[in-house]
Amino acid sequence: MNQLGFPILSIMLAVPLVAALWCLFAPGEGEAKARSARVTALAASLIDLVLGGVLWANYEVGGARWQFIERADVFGRFSWALGIDGIALMLIVLTVFLVPLCILASWTSIQKRVPEYMAVFLLTELLMLGVFVAQDLFLFYIMFEGGLIPMYMIIGIWGGARRIYASYKFFLYTLLGSVLMLIAMLYMAQTAGTTFIPTLMAFNFSSQAQLWLFLAFFASFAVKMPMWPVHTWLPDAHVEAPTAGSVILAGVMLKLAGYGFIRFSLPMFPEASAHYMWLIFALSMIATVYTSLVALVQKDMKKLIAYSSVAHMALVTFGLFAFNRQGIEGAMMVMLGHGLVSSALFLCVGVVYDRLHTREIARYGGLATNMPAYATFFLFFTMASVGLPGLSNFPGEFLSMMGTYEISSWAAFIAVTGIITGAAYMLYLYRRICFGPQTNADAAAMSDLDKREWLVLAPLAAAVLWMGVYPESFLSPMRADVGALLERIHPAAPASDAALTVPHAAPAAAVAGER
Repeated sequence: MNQLGFPILSIMLAVPLVAALWCLFAPGEGEAKARSARVTALAASLIDLVLGGVLWANYEVGGARWQFIERADVFGRFSWALGIDGIALMLIVLTVFLVPLCILASWTSIQKRVPEYMAVFLLTELLMLGVFVAQDLFLFYIMFEGGLIPMYMIIGIWGGARRIYASYKFFLYTLLGSVLMLIAMLYMAQTAGTTFIPTLMAFNFSSQAQLWLFLAFFASFAVKMPMWPVHTWLPDAHVEAPTAGSVILAGVMLKLAGYGFIRFSLPMFPEASAHYMWLIFALSMIATVYTSLVALVQKDMKKLIAYSSVAHMALVTFGLFAFNRQGIEGAMMVMLGHGLVSSALFLCVGVVYDRLHTREIARYGGLATNMPAYATFFLFFTMASVGLPGLSNFPGEFLSMMGTYEISSWAAFIAVTGIITGAAYMLYLYRRICFGPQTNADAAAMSDLDKREWLVLAPLAAAVLWMGVYPESFLSPMRADVGALLERIHPAAPASDAALTVPHAAPAAAVAGER
């Protein structure tokens, strides 16, 4: 039993499951059942938010590497093994913070099949949390790939006009790499004789095996990140998804791949990670430039923010594969900051879409006149997105670029161009939405934020400010775990720009202790 004396992680997984079943099978029908489903989903998400706060409050910074451990053998090598470190803790807190806001954002915008929608959304929360708490290899796989199903349903049932196309594209893209990852996991379990992730993180696979295993995991993580050129599913998924679906997709689901790199690729395949570093940096540099330029010419608000997410995720891969503390800590902070800010931006889009039912930028303009509160929030989150010091994105972007500069000045230069173009397209978007003359009467007639929308946006603004002013509160739980990761990857770490030269041969020899 863990330090709290009760299985808090299992309870956090059970709460959304029980609530989802209640939403589906509770007595009643029509509007009464829909109202009951909304209240049930909100209550369950708030319970998990409280439990997430308990986790954070009781996490021992500088204590044991793995905390709140639960383990029970199920069959064969498969076990119900749960536990977290500081890295997982921060992503859990991000998840449980965003889900209640998503429920509130869906309160009036979702009118058809409400019980089913709330149930699917709760299952999405369960599976995302399961990724971060799983310590068994195949339990991780079930949670990681299982999240495809509810998101596929959210887009395909409650999405826009092209929802079927977008949902199939999302599902097929993300499923393709998962098959290779499963084959790699089977090999790992057979070779290491265990499916326990902490043991596998310390196991020394042969150099040749690492090369293939890394590529198998990369096939899945690169799509979910998403990295160029397998990013094309993301804009379609965001445009067609309902607002809350876009929020959880950008806020949490894109972070699953970053977590996978930290949990699997770097510690389990350190030599291969160094060997393929040139590939990661090359794809990240292309993504930074290309997707930023594409974002500049978008006419759809959601699509613009979706392309900006690809550019921000490139900063994550830059930092993770810089093989130094600043880079890895910066990558984690970028994931957390982007999770808050991108969610807030999609919610801002949802506010005006609910009123005018269009995401076309040209249909708006001058909203600062009739929607001053909305324009203020939108400006605040726009400034956070462009990396204004004192707001959430700045610490992560600064650390990530600092770590990247240590390993490659050229890559850091390209990363900076992404920051500059990011400021260009976000400020250009804001000017067209909130400033200028009001040429559309229907936009000029829109009302400002209501109480529910204030309740959704205000906590996000507070969190963005908190993270920017006091980033140490987010960094300190992760610091020891980043240190342990650095100890593991240090022998394979490249030293300079020479590391970005395309390798001609595999790493020379297996690490000591190879079995």
